[in-house]
Amino acid sequence: MIYMKKIFLICTIFAFYSAFSQQSKIKVIESKKIELTSELSKDKIDLYHQFFLKFVDALKASDKEKLKMLISDKIKYYVSDDIIRNLVGGISFDRKFEVYKSGYQQLDKNETYPAIQYKYADDKQEPPRDIITVIFEEDGKILGVKPDYSK
Repeated sequence: MIYMKKIFLICTIFAFYSAFSQQSKIKVIESKKIELTSELSKDKIDLYHQFFLKFVDALKASDKEKLKMLISDKIKYYVSDDIIRNLVGGISFDRKFEVYKSGYQQLDKNETYPAIQYKYADDKQEPPRDIITVIFEEDGKILGVKPDYSK
């Protein structure tokens, strides 16, 4: 169970590093797409959205203490300054976020977590060019953030 969470976190970190380190025309395609099941209720979306906006504000301000309060205890140990810098580079703070999809993401055979995929409000393409997937714990703390953006 814990291993799956670590694997998810490591894959997320790898995705950040691979996205920033690629200078060639080779494109990395993940073998496992994020599949969301059963949509979240409006109340849950509102709760998680508020946590995400606080998280984005803390990222924008480089407020590490506030970030530590908003992320899950399960991943605090793995979050480094490099990961935070890469996350800051993967999220546009000047654009407004909209919920694209919501649901539950299965990280382990027995555990599913609430997830929201965000798109930017000015992105009218279907599917959106840039998506930020955020995995939450039930209490709203953030377990994972994965920006997928076009170059």
